[in-house]
Amino acid sequence: MHAPKPPEFRLRAVELVRRGEQTLPQIARDLGIRESCLRSWVRRDDVDAGRKDALTSDERKELVELRRRTRVLEMENEILKRASAYFTRENVLPK
Repeated sequence: MHAPKPPEFRLRAVELVRRGEQTLPQIARDLGIRESCLRSWVRRDDVDAGRKDALTSDERKELVELRRRTRVLEMENEILKRASAYFTRENVLPK
């Protein structure tokens, strides 16, 4: 697996595709990347620029963070429920 390309490289590659002077396969070959990789960069740019409907990169990051936070809160809630049940039993039973 190749190392990820820097954002500047990706933006420049997408700009070359947008110009339309060469085909996408030619550009990918010249840059030494896979066509599928370049296509995904172009799609992501379309979404981020609002040309296509989907989650933007920022929205995707936010969604991942919110899902992670939800999992943490659900675990904390379960721990509190168990602790509450434990302390309730301790106070109800005679000593």
